[in-house]
Amino acid sequence: MTDRKPYRHRFPLTIIQHALWLYHRFPLSERDVQELLHQRGIQVSHETLRQWNIKFAPLLTEELRHRESRRGSRWFLDEVCVEIGGKKFWLWRAIDDTGATLDVLLQAQRDTHAAKTFFESLLANYDVPDTVHTDKLWSYGAAIRALPVLHAVEHLQVISSARCNNLIEQSHRPTRKQERSQLGFKNPRRAQEFLALHARVSNLHQHTRTTVPARNRRLNQTKAHLAWHRAVDTAV
Repeated sequence: MTDRKPYRHRFPLTIIQHALWLYHRFPLSERDVQELLHQRGIQVSHETLRQWNIKFAPLLTEELRHRESRRGSRWFLDEVCVEIGGKKFWLWRAIDDTGATLDVLLQAQRDTHAAKTFFESLLANYDVPDTVHTDKLWSYGAAIRALPVLHAVEHLQVISSARCNNLIEQSHRPTRKQERSQLGFKNPRRAQEFLALHARVSNLHQHTRTTVPARNRRLNQTKAHLAWHRAVDTAV
């Protein structure tokens, strides 16, 4: 990555990308990242980090999504309640059969219209799946019936605690960690932008867990960091 400075920014790109990576990779608050940078002699305020997120998060989300490999043909969908600014919202999430996040979408409702909107968002970026796994929420079935392109798709509904749906249930855990680290989300739009980029960064590091041999883990981490650097260099 070049050490250039983005237009009208006094910090070089290497610092901006590292700050954003820390914020979206680990359950850290903006003030936590500020302190970590300060420890390295870099004086960046938490407000500056907030502005970097507002400006660059949507660009990085799209760049990383375009760079992702082809996703599986089995989709797992679920929704969880998230409180933002004292109001209840629903975070809709879809992952494939490898556990990679396809998309996340914050919506105020948990009805057929919301489910249909989420399916349309998914279909705008991915091929029609072979199978869709959901819980027993009736809105999923109604939305699938309302979208002709999904009529031939196998729809499997299971209770949330069922083993075959554990993949999607577990995928909500990083979001909950980030929510706690930030003492809750404050603004729906900013929360959507944060969660969208957070999901893409999580996909990058999907294979860097400690359950693989150390040599493979280090190799996967190197690949993830290189992909992040290239995405930032292109998008910013």
